[in-house]
Amino acid sequence: MERESMEFDVVIVGAGPSGLSTACKLMQMAQEKDQELMVCVVEKGSEVGAHILSGAVLEPRSMNELFPDWKERGAPLNTPVNGDDIYLLNSSEKGIKLPNFAVPKTMHNDGNYIVSMGNVCRWLAEQAEGMGVEIFPGFPAQDVIYEDGKVAGIITGDMGLDAEGNQKDSYMPGMELRAKYTVFAEGCRGHLGKELISKFNLDADKQPQHYGIGFKEIWDIDPELHQEGLVVHTAGWPLEGDTTGGGYLYHAENNQVFVGLIIDLNYSNPHLSPFDEFQRLKHHPKFEQYLKGGKRVSYGARAIAKGGFNSLPKMTMPGAVMVGCDAGTINFAKIKGNHTAMKSGMLAAETIFNAITGGDEGGNDLTAFTDNFKASWLYDELYNTRNFGAVMHKLGTFMGGAYNTLDQNFFGGKLPFNFSDNSYDHESLKLASECPVINYAKPDGVLSFDKLSSVFLSNTNHEEEQPCHLKLADMNIPISVNLAKYAEPAQRYCPAGVYEIEEDEAGEKKFVINSQNCIHCKTCDIKDPSQNITWVTPEGTGGPNYPNM
Repeated sequence: MERESMEFDVVIVGAGPSGLSTACKLMQMAQEKDQELMVCVVEKGSEVGAHILSGAVLEPRSMNELFPDWKERGAPLNTPVNGDDIYLLNSSEKGIKLPNFAVPKTMHNDGNYIVSMGNVCRWLAEQAEGMGVEIFPGFPAQDVIYEDGKVAGIITGDMGLDAEGNQKDSYMPGMELRAKYTVFAEGCRGHLGKELISKFNLDADKQPQHYGIGFKEIWDIDPELHQEGLVVHTAGWPLEGDTTGGGYLYHAENNQVFVGLIIDLNYSNPHLSPFDEFQRLKHHPKFEQYLKGGKRVSYGARAIAKGGFNSLPKMTMPGAVMVGCDAGTINFAKIKGNHTAMKSGMLAAETIFNAITGGDEGGNDLTAFTDNFKASWLYDELYNTRNFGAVMHKLGTFMGGAYNTLDQNFFGGKLPFNFSDNSYDHESLKLASECPVINYAKPDGVLSFDKLSSVFLSNTNHEEEQPCHLKLADMNIPISVNLAKYAEPAQRYCPAGVYEIEEDEAGEKKFVINSQNCIHCKTCDIKDPSQNITWVTPEGTGGPNYPNM
């Protein structure tokens, strides 16, 4: 059965905030110029929003630019922030509320909104489709089409293969979606973005990208404890030693709170379990006071690109542009990447539209994008917070926080120092024998829970009889290297119970991959100390089905 081929002006990979903003801006410009433009968006989730997970406090700057009348259009920005509480947790029982002057101004949220980015993306998709964009959910971009050293489009994933890769009766080959220009907006650690960065050497002379893993749960809480619009951030406990990150609790609409923890993936103790650190956090009085008597209704986790300006790769290549978290445009000093992702997509749209309407037949390296980026507020925002992550890694939570407060509040990010962080997150683990074992308390089923019951709430599902999408370069490494040296940390860094070590009656150990549980967080692709695991797209619609994360 031959692949079908479809031609577009622009193909966009990923229906997240950056991809959908690209599509909307392209069609707005086309309508203004009465120009016919064929644009499609492919999305691996079962629907737009199914794989979107974000805190999220949204800075509306990009939304104001893209749709100045978003309120009249019914955009789901319903909960203005009306309070910021920031705590330094110094133990499992105590915490100090920090005064505003002691907090980087990037952490202040005046004028921002607590939102479900899944629902914001669904709304953006409606706007795009209303202007003529074709959106194909359930179609993962599996491969890049290269012709004459240029990106010429993508191939969507085959359907109906068995675990060995043989064709079943239901087999359907993927489609070739060809375009003058392809926009890669896959989100953090996109598997095609990773390939493109390597192939075109886009990260030459850049610092390594750095990552965190972000957890999120949605809780229905007692209306008497709910304070709609309140934003709570924490630093410190339960994270100790060289492990950095922070917690959050956002009071959204409908008596719900969004609660979570972000842990930087450069931690060194292989015995650490990010999932269990998050479960511990909820027992702290600053969190328990809101969650007690409540009900957990959703769970998810996702990797976050947090290297910032110093880790940004070149975002263009022949025939393609990379935007949003695929490139790493998040401003981690604000713990916000949605407004920056949207703006990067809008800049890509402007550049591509001007090229196409100027007679460009496609396939070129759109160097004008770099000029447009450098002339934008996005460049200034990322540049002025360029040192934030490296300072936190080098100086720790307290001293790093003090430096960033000074830099942001009094010098606007213009202190004449440049901090480097040239180590990769997967290189940071120490030997298990050199680190203390962490004994986590058994979850109580009230505030803390186990991985499998959590994955159940993510509505994760994969067609069981399909090739495993978690590829091992060497089947022996998990036991011979990772278990021997690091107590096989995949058992702990995975937030979904995908990886296990099983032992048979003869004492032989086996590495087991429960790919059915995978929530597509990409942590294994990032943190595996041997870089032996590669995440690729599973069959279309596979993975979590987040209702409103």
